[in-house]
Amino acid sequence: MEDMKNSVVILIVDDDELVRMALSVLVGSLGYHCLVAGDGVEAIAVLRSTPVDLVLTDIVMPGMDGLELLAQIYEHHKGTDVIVATGFHEKASYAEVIKAGAIDFIKKPIDQAELDAKLARAIRERNLVKRLELLSKQDSLTGILNRRAFDEHFSYEVERAFRQKYSLMLAIIDIDNFKEYNDRHGHLEGDKALISLAAILKECTRESVDICFRLGGDEFAVLLPQASASQGTEVVQRILLTFLERNFSGTSLSIGLVTCKRDKQVLKEEDEEAMKKRADQTMYDAKKSGKNCVVTRF
Repeated sequence: MEDMKNSVVILIVDDDELVRMALSVLVGSLGYHCLVAGDGVEAIAVLRSTPVDLVLTDIVMPGMDGLELLAQIYEHHKGTDVIVATGFHEKASYAEVIKAGAIDFIKKPIDQAELDAKLARAIRERNLVKRLELLSKQDSLTGILNRRAFDEHFSYEVERAFRQKYSLMLAIIDIDNFKEYNDRHGHLEGDKALISLAAILKECTRESVDICFRLGGDEFAVLLPQASASQGTEVVQRILLTFLERNFSGTSLSIGLVTCKRDKQVLKEEDEEAMKKRADQTMYDAKKSGKNCVVTRF
């Protein structure tokens, strides 16, 4: 639990330096990593430069008050949660701050036990949301990422490759004769073939660089950032040969490998859809070429 707390970053925002320092010491004593800001503008600057899990902010501050800060965080920093602290004389209600996007509300002067409980609950809920989000993007059979995750990663990686001026390759992989294999050996054996291919994709690609997906059925994909045409071809050839070595009788792989380069003259969604269709078509060209092969379009 303490290790989990140490990885959590909490930003204290209060224009009163004594209050700010006291809360910083208190939050630090509870085991969290703490940052401070003297007002909303300073807080936004911190958020732009540093990942923050949770903001504990006062409401009444000069310049940008707590509710304005909350609105900015809600719109531009969706991964950051907010707890609002108010004095008893202030009029902001629990309903008002929750409606504005805060996850909780605490009265000042702040009680240590109450703050500890509210922070612990907020972190538990964040971790639960992260786990649920991960599960929603994970293929339940193979454990690798699913089509929903592919769509998100693809859009992000295409834009990042364009911005940082490096190559991005996409491989679409389909198991040849999978239906016949399933019919002949049964669904349990078919599932083993799918699980094995997912493991092969991970074995043959770069950890924490390349990204593997099961798109559905017997169709898979691999994103290869910062890979040259020859490097990408080598990876997919290795995938094909390794799968053949596992000997799922009568099956092989058809693989289409393409370069994905953003065309700023075309709308983003249309451009990305065209790239995916090109990769699909390249894989189908491998099927038409007799299966058990790689076709490339660079």
